[in-house]
Amino acid sequence: MYRSLQLLKTSRHVLWHAKSLFATGSACQKLLEMPPCDYEPQPYTGKTPDQTLNVRKDKLSPTYFLYHPSSPVVIHEGKMQWLWDHNNKRYLDLFGGIVTVGVGHCHPKVNKAVKAQMDKLWHTTQIYMHPNIHEYAERLTEKLPGDLKVCFFVNSGSEANDLAMFLARHYTKSFDFISLRNGYHGASPYVMGVTAVGTWKYNHPVGFGVHQTMNPDVYRGLWGGSNCRDSIAQTTRTCNCAEGHCEASDKYIAEFEDMLKHSCGQNVAGFIAEYIQGVGGTVQLPKGFLPKAYELIRARGGVCISDEVQTGFGRLGTSFWSFEEASVVPDIVTMAKSIGNGYPLAAVVTTPEIASVMGEAIHFNTFGGNALGSAVGMAVLDAMEEDGTQQNSQIVGTHLLSELLKLRDEFEVVGDVRGKGFMLGLELVTDKESKNPLPAADINEIWDDIKDMGVLIGKGGLYGNALRIKPPMCITKQDADFAASVMRAALQNYTQKRS
Repeated sequence: MYRSLQLLKTSRHVLWHAKSLFATGSACQKLLEMPPCDYEPQPYTGKTPDQTLNVRKDKLSPTYFLYHPSSPVVIHEGKMQWLWDHNNKRYLDLFGGIVTVGVGHCHPKVNKAVKAQMDKLWHTTQIYMHPNIHEYAERLTEKLPGDLKVCFFVNSGSEANDLAMFLARHYTKSFDFISLRNGYHGASPYVMGVTAVGTWKYNHPVGFGVHQTMNPDVYRGLWGGSNCRDSIAQTTRTCNCAEGHCEASDKYIAEFEDMLKHSCGQNVAGFIAEYIQGVGGTVQLPKGFLPKAYELIRARGGVCISDEVQTGFGRLGTSFWSFEEASVVPDIVTMAKSIGNGYPLAAVVTTPEIASVMGEAIHFNTFGGNALGSAVGMAVLDAMEEDGTQQNSQIVGTHLLSELLKLRDEFEVVGDVRGKGFMLGLELVTDKESKNPLPAADINEIWDDIKDMGVLIGKGGLYGNALRIKPPMCITKQDADFAASVMRAALQNYTQKRS
């Protein structure tokens, strides 16, 4: 009965919106119906949206920015790829709590493991030999190549990257650190130095000894063409690259080497990068860049850090870790977000040699790897294996990416579509030739329309003009088709209003 009511509500919502599109002359027949869901959420019994907003204004940090501020969404329940608001309206979640919900909201296997562990033991810290942290460390390091076998468990991506930087500096006895412009690695005072997205930085003295090199963005950067990414989504720029060789990558590496010669001493501590930049707007590094960058860093005695906070755990589809896409093996790997499916869990994994330097003093993390967190981590790995989330990321993610590429061909404001698996993005521009970022008000109009039609996505990039699509890795082809039809309808609405 409930499922029938839900389908009726969904149909009415879609029908209402289709009528509004028809009234404005839009091609409403392309808007697909939201896929069915037979889960029944609990009735909402909390504060009204206005009451909630007042508490938020008065009692919460002003840094907690609000998505869709003109019509905020009050989310009170979730199940797998679905979220429900206070009015019981259902949304397809294509952002996963900012790339955090990997296997799905309230996944039954993860929930079962959490509840069982909560009834036995929550917390002791690493000072006792509780079995969970030891079993989880074995399970997690089995997923990593070579000597990446020693785990430091922490609570967030910022903590993980902070510790990775400290490890690199302490191990090498050097200080200079390298990151890419447009890269985001956290907001703690230490890692804010390697974060290079200006909208996330405060006017404080951070980043001592940190140097940023030119970002190898083959869409917006100086160089790049139509054969530079390891993805079906290429730019529309011309490209003279031979098979297996990227000229743009060579030019960005030359800039990297020039920066090292001018800005650093003979030795450096390390280099940190994401293979696909998350907060930076889903910018994918060109083929061949990371191996050459790693070679330059190691020649100066530095270590290489792969930030897998957003890109790891099979999200890209063809590999479990994004560094495998680039054919490199880092010295340190940082991970968070999907590692705990929403539970505050993160890790740094490195080699025994690098890890050994932390024995020179006492190092401790109160909550890292506690009994509950380790149980969550193992259940997430089990769910990923049993549900085939990596394979789903490849198959459904590639299908969704191919549908999004059609939007680039159809709409002048879609300048670039990029990414891989379930790490996707669309960059919105005033026109394809100038690549000028679409104004914030225009972006919000499209973004809000997508939300009103039942799909939640993020946005990012320096100009906030990149739509970020990073769903739970359980969405289906039917979900992907619905999402693409919603985005097409929103872009049609926007375009027709200005024609």
